[in-house]
Amino acid sequence: MLTAKSLFQEIIDDDESFQLFCSIAASGEAQGGWENGRIAALVPPGMRELAPKIARHGADEDKHGRIFNALLKKRGLEPVPVPSDTDYTMLLERRGIGLAHDKLRRDERLSERDIIVYLSHSRVTEQRAADQMGLLVRYFGDHPELGKAVRMIDDDESNHLAYCHEELLRLNYAGHGRLIQRTLRESALAEIQVYRDVSLAVMSHMGRILGWPRTRAAVLAAGIHAVHAYERAAGWHKMVDLEMPERRDALGTPAAPAHAF
Repeated sequence: MLTAKSLFQEIIDDDESFQLFCSIAASGEAQGGWENGRIAALVPPGMRELAPKIARHGADEDKHGRIFNALLKKRGLEPVPVPSDTDYTMLLERRGIGLAHDKLRRDERLSERDIIVYLSHSRVTEQRAADQMGLLVRYFGDHPELGKAVRMIDDDESNHLAYCHEELLRLNYAGHGRLIQRTLRESALAEIQVYRDVSLAVMSHMGRILGWPRTRAAVLAAGIHAVHAYERAAGWHKMVDLEMPERRDALGTPAAPAHAF
């Protein structure tokens, strides 16, 4: 029977598909680390209290990239180039979601609006990351090879999501509610389309590597389209709601090292 767990198991059991999976994940985390590092360096003077938290977010993302690369190294594998159609971060940027890399490469202070856009975009993408890592922990939290890695990353993603909720609520109370809600909605609707496209691309590459028959590939594609239809109709609301998290000041401490990796 085809299940999410059996699908993931098949991917991680094969060296070539595992190599692509970890390479895609490591690349995305490294990009996130760079983005957050640049944003932390360019925070406007009136919002400097956020800089250490944004830097901590970036340090966590860098750590996750190192963890995925370490998982490859444990198997004697090297990272492989990431196909452009699986590059989630790049495809989001092309849709105008988040802060453009060209802006982040310049040594010019960001505006307050830029930081609100960044936090709103992060709230959406961190929801996706938290949901995905929660699924991996559910299926592989006790896995001898992956368990410790996915549990560590899952805890960090929960912190990132809590931080986004708390900071956006603070900015909402400061009078930025209309911009926040508009940006959240735009980001969520764009993200679910990009996620669908990336999911289809990843499954296509995995199917080629693992030799899936056309019928199986068609079933998986139909499932991805069904998820997108649900998210387009109603599921996106989960990505835009704001509530005070149980974890307060989740990024107010230094990043936990990943010595085991």
